[in-house]
Amino acid sequence: AMVAPPAVASSSGGVAGSDVYRDRDRRYGDREIPAGTEIDVRLEEALSSETATIEQRFEATTAADIYQNDRVLIPAGSRVRGVVSSVDSASRTDRRGEMTLAFDQITVNGRVYPMRATVLQALEADKDNEVAKIGGGGGVGAIIGGIIGGVKGAILGAVIGAGGTIAATEGSDVKLDPGTILRVRLDETLVVR
Repeated sequence: AMVAPPAVASSSGGVAGSDVYRDRDRRYGDREIPAGTEIDVRLEEALSSETATIEQRFEATTAADIYQNDRVLIPAGSRVRGVVSSVDSASRTDRRGEMTLAFDQITVNGRVYPMRATVLQALEADKDNEVAKIGGGGGVGAIIGGIIGGVKGAILGAVIGAGGTIAATEGSDVKLDPGTILRVRLDETLVVR
C-alpha cells in the first residue's frame, strides 16, 4: 500500500515570533505549488459519458515540466489519477450527456501525493508537435503550468461548467479521446518533497 506523506504543519499554530515555525515555512515554501495554479495533463485513455461510471478511475500524465526557480518540481509525464465524480449519458437522460472529472492524486519521482484539481478546459492536442518545455524565473508565482506546443484549441461539442463538469453542446455524449489535453486548476496547494 502506498502511504501518503504527512501533512505539512502550518505556521498558524505557531507561537508568535517563533523562529522554528518561520524556518519550517521557508523550508517547505519552495516546494509548494499554490492553489489556483493551472497544469495541463494528457489523458491516457478514452472517456465518454456514454460508458463512464461514477467513481471510475482514469490516468493522465503531466504534459510539460513544471518549474520553480529553474528546478523541475514536477517532470513532464508524471502520473495523475482522476476520478469520474458524476456522469449522465445522453440516452439515460434524454438530453445531452455530461460528466464531471476531478483529480485526486499525483505521482512525482515515484512518490504519491494527494491533490485536488478541477478541469477548466478540454483541448484537442496536435499529435505532430512535441511538448514545449518552459522555464520559470524567481519565486513560487513563476511556476508555469504546462504551456503546450501544438494545441488545436477547445474540443468542439463540449463545454465545461463550474466544478469541472464537461457537457455535450448538442444532444449526444461527451467523448474525450486519448491524448486530449485537460487544463486543470489546483483547488488546494500541492506540496512536493
